[in-house]
Amino acid sequence: MSQEIQAYESENGSDAEPEATRRTAGDTESSRASRGWWDSNADEYQTDHGAFLGDDRFVWGPEGLDEADARLLGPADALAGRDVLEIGAGAAQCSRWLAAQGARPVALDLSHRQLQHALRIDGGAFPLIEADAGALPFQDGSFDLACSAYGAVPFVADPVKVFREVRRVLRPRGRWVFSVTHPIRWAFPDEPGPEGLSVAASYFDRTPYVEQDENGDAVYVEHHRTLGDRVRDVVAGGFRLEDLVEPEWPAWNAQEWGGWSPLRGNLIPGTAIFVCVRD
Repeated sequence: MSQEIQAYESENGSDAEPEATRRTAGDTESSRASRGWWDSNADEYQTDHGAFLGDDRFVWGPEGLDEADARLLGPADALAGRDVLEIGAGAAQCSRWLAAQGARPVALDLSHRQLQHALRIDGGAFPLIEADAGALPFQDGSFDLACSAYGAVPFVADPVKVFREVRRVLRPRGRWVFSVTHPIRWAFPDEPGPEGLSVAASYFDRTPYVEQDENGDAVYVEHHRTLGDRVRDVVAGGFRLEDLVEPEWPAWNAQEWGGWSPLRGNLIPGTAIFVCVRD
């Protein structure tokens, strides 16, 4: 663990194990918690998952679905010269793949530490922007495409606000593709083994999952929306839903990643990818 991260944890009182609970959490608290959590955990995240993610691979989720195969943003040979915004970019692996196809990516993330990992990998081959997805620092109509692989959307209290911002910065007929934890997963324990195969909670309980410190301040927040909620949010954000992709678990993928595993992946979906168009 780096000295920077140790100092951050000491200053923010995060040495104690946080308490996991379900309670409401608004925009400001969710954003603050996400920034702190990802700054504190970026090193461990990149160490644990960097080999799977690669330095320049565009993967949509733990199943390992590659954009090179899925072509949800369009054919790879049609990406050249396109302005693409990646939201919740982390170490910008997806943006690096896009750049290799000739696109002009901009990688945006709330976490300073995650963007430092992007700089570590390639020294900043394209713009890296530290900003909140709910207040994008770009002019209207700046991008042809926008994408997010498990970035931002699961962690915000008001996804419609984010979608409207994405629509604003997209040009007409621009495509917005994002992946999130499949909503059905919220009914099951977050365990990769047999204990994660029995329903343990109501799918319809939208109460956020919160980890909080000894003062009751959130240090991690994730928001649950049902599948229907997500569709309605997309429409309310000004988009047309073109496709909803639920990747199946491939035979080659033997890894476990949190609650994702071959055992569960062969039985229930783990990821939902929404393909949206700005008309």
